[in-house]
Order: sequence, then C-alpha cells, then structure tokens
Amino acid sequence: MAATSLLPKSISHFLTNPPSLPSTTTTSKLSFLNPPHDQPQCCTKRPNLLTVHLKKKNPWLDPFDDGPDPDMEYGSLFTDGKQEEDPRPPDNPDNPYGFLKFPKAFNVEIAGLALKVRGDVRRCCCMVAGGVYENLLFFPTIQLIKDRYPGVQVDVVASPRGKQTYEMNKNVRWADAYDLDDDFPEPRVYTDFVGILKNRYYDMVLSTKLAGIGHASFIFMTSAEHKACYVYPNVNSAGAGLFLSETFTAETTNLSDGGYHMYNQMVDWLGKPFRSVPRQPLPPLKYSLSKKIKEVVEAKYRNAGAERGKYVVIHGIESDSQASMQSRGDTDSLLPLRVWAKIAKGIRDLTPVFVIPHERERENVEDIVGYDASIVFITTPAQLAALINDSAGLIATNTAAIQLATAREKPSIGLFCSEEKAKIFVPNAEEKRCTIIASKTGKLIDIDVEAVKNAIKFVNVSLALV
Repeated sequence: MAATSLLPKSISHFLTNPPSLPSTTTTSKLSFLNPPHDQPQCCTKRPNLLTVHLKKKNPWLDPFDDGPDPDMEYGSLFTDGKQEEDPRPPDNPDNPYGFLKFPKAFNVEIAGLALKVRGDVRRCCCMVAGGVYENLLFFPTIQLIKDRYPGVQVDVVASPRGKQTYEMNKNVRWADAYDLDDDFPEPRVYTDFVGILKNRYYDMVLSTKLAGIGHASFIFMTSAEHKACYVYPNVNSAGAGLFLSETFTAETTNLSDGGYHMYNQMVDWLGKPFRSVPRQPLPPLKYSLSKKIKEVVEAKYRNAGAERGKYVVIHGIESDSQASMQSRGDTDSLLPLRVWAKIAKGIRDLTPVFVIPHERERENVEDIVGYDASIVFITTPAQLAALINDSAGLIATNTAAIQLATAREKPSIGLFCSEEKAKIFVPNAEEKRCTIIASKTGKLIDIDVEAVKNAIKFVNVSLALV
C-alpha cells in the first residue's frame, strides 16, 4: 500500500501537469510575445516551485527530473552543516608508500553517501585558463572553496606561466602545467593528462576556460560528480551542456573583460546557501611569500642600488615578453620607456626601480633613463610581489602588479586607458590606497604625465606623514 500511495506522487508531474506551471514556463521562455505587464501573476504564488524549474541544471540529461522533492524527509546523517575534516589516519612517515593507500579522504562505505546527501567535496580540481593575471584573481575563489568545504584538497591545472602564481598560494596541493588554451593538443599529452585527472578521484572539477563540446568532454572524462564550467556565449557552446552538471554563460568571448570580478557567476554558484549552511562570502585577495623568495628579491634590489622601504616600483614597460603579466586581451596596458622616464623625474626622495621582463630591455632603460637607473629583472609573480612588499609604493599600468599592491594595501598609482576599465579592474580603489589616473582619449599613450607627477607628490606626502 505504501508503494501504491507513492506511485501517483512520483509520476504526477509526468501524467498530469499543474495548470499554473505550463503557463508560467511558457511565458518565461516566450516572453517576447507578451509585454511585461501582461505576464501572469503566478510567479508570486509559487516562487519555490518556479525557481526549481527555471534553474534546473540541465534538462537534456534527464527530461523527467522535476528537481528536489519538497516532501522528502532526510535523516540525521550527512544532512545539515558543513562537512568535517578528513578523519583518515596520517600516513606512516617511515613508509615511502604511506599507510593504507586508498585515495585520500575516500572511504568505500560512506564517501558516496555524504557526496550525494550533503554534497561533500573532498578533492577539487580547478582548471584556470589564462596567464598570471587570471590565475592571481582566482585566489579568492580558492579560499572560498576551502571555507565552504572544510578539509578539501584543491589542485590546479594552469598554463606554464599561470602555474608560477601558485607559488604564493598555500591552499593549493598540486599545480599541474597544461595549456588549456591549446585547441589542438598532442594526443599523447591529452590522453595522459586525462588519465592523471581520472586517477585522482576528484569530486568536483571547475574550469574557467570557455567550453565547447571538446573541452566539456575533456572534463566529463575525469568522472567527477560535480562538473562546472564556463561556456561560450555563442553557437560554439552547442553540445557542451550534455557533459557538464553546471554551466555559466560568459558575457563575452573573453572572460577577462569582467576585470576583478570576472568569476562572479562561478563564485555565486560555489557560495550558494544549502539547508542550514548560509551563503559563503567571497574573501579578499591574499597571498603569502616564502622567506627564500624574499631573500632572493632583496639581493636583487640591493644590487640595483635600492634600499628597503626607500624605492618605488615601476612596472608596465612596453615589451613583447610574456612576463609582462598583462590581462588577457588587454592590448593597451603597457607604456613606452620615454613616458616612464618623464614619470620617474617626478619622484623625489625615493629611488625609482624599473622592473624589466627581459634582459634585452636593460640596455633600452640605460639609454633612455640613464646608466645610473636602478633596474631589476623579474619574471615570476612571486618575486614581483616580494619586490612590491619591500617597497614604499608602486606605479604601474593594468598588470598583475597593481593587484599585488592593492592586496597588501601598498600605496599605488594605477595608470589606465579609461575610467571604465579602472573601475572594473580596481574596484574601491580608495579603500585599497590606490590612486587611479586614466587617459582622457581612451588610449594609454595619451595619459597626462603631469597628473601622474602630482599624484606622486601626494603619495610622497602621505608616506612622510606615516
């Protein structure tokens, strides 16, 4: 009798549709047929049911999935609250093969149940496309994952240049170099990396690369329970949703156009409230520096004739080097040396330190600025962060240096080609002790050098007061 009473409930949506639901769904899909004031008012009567149907993950995977059952009663096991730390015993330090080498955080009896009921995530893989800038701005998202899922192990897949960024992130266990932006990878590299990811038993795989059916199938082969990825905003995304459990449609074909909050859709999904767990807020950008890196960088700027706390870092010299750490797609974010030479003349009582991304730029700096100029050759983001950390301030264009300075609240001057771009990449600049100087013509080369010099004087006064 119990089975008979449950049968009509389980298939009621399939056999007989409620009168309000089809009209609501139809008008939401065909809203262009009716003006907004003519739409039915059933949205306010049944908000919970409507939300479930409109935000269904992927209707193509299961056409009979009506979302969670509102009458479902859960027990006390793995239902409320966040997951707990991994109860697995530590590895035996005397045994090179470890102790009970099951996949870490994996128990055959209970792991699947907690993953299904509460959505526990013990191992997470983040595929971050782009260079240093994009990977640096992904740091708050990684911290959000660590706060939302206590005890989770986070691994990262990034480009060889982007992998260098995770030298400053203690939340990442492994960082693997793999070029996600390569549309035609070598078959041996592709299949080998699929095997590596599959053998790590990930519970969640996140990707910031805009996916078509090719990249979506790559994520699908990892066999993770949760597969979330950005997809193209055009026809190139056709078929990608069949292989993913959650998709985020990018606003443009270049995700970096979103600036500091370029990952806001993924962040909103990761931090969503769940039963008794409230919404997880996004933490600010933070990074850590090792003692060894600080010592190496200190030796570099001392050899250049600078002293700790008595120099200003200049970053954003025009160069074709990949170590310029620009935002992807931002072609107007570097200034020629002749402009930097004029700006450096306005610095008083502090030593301007020019950061060059390649050794061939050293001769150019000496010819234009002078042979007594302080020049430091730096290509990794960790060394650049250590250089900024020991400085009195920073003058930079829209490169990763401006984000490294604002994260430590170092006095900085940001040079941008427009006010709109400055607001996108450095929101709340005053709170972060960043002075924005924008070009009035929309081209960075036309920036007002006198305005930059006046901003330098203001920064010098504030430093003297401190």
